[in-house]
Amino acid sequence: MADYLDALKKQEIFGQYGTSNKDTGSAESQIALFSYRIAHLTEHMKSNKKDYGTQRALLRLVGKRRRLLDYLKANDIERYRNIIKALNLRK
Repeated sequence: MADYLDALKKQEIFGQYGTSNKDTGSAESQIALFSYRIAHLTEHMKSNKKDYGTQRALLRLVGKRRRLLDYLKANDIERYRNIIKALNLRK
């Protein structure tokens, strides 16, 4: 992927928010990974306001994270509340 997100950083995110370092499929670990990438792209957009390719990628990531959060909210409200609190997301 990119320099800011190497394999060790991914494992750290999955270990912290998923059930294990190898837990790449759970909604929590994916939401955490998306949040990390969104934060990185947001910083990039602050200094590169006309980078529309990155802007589009950022909006797609936000949409993916929103859909995963909606899925968690509908199926397991407790897991939803925990990940919102852990990542300090609004709503």
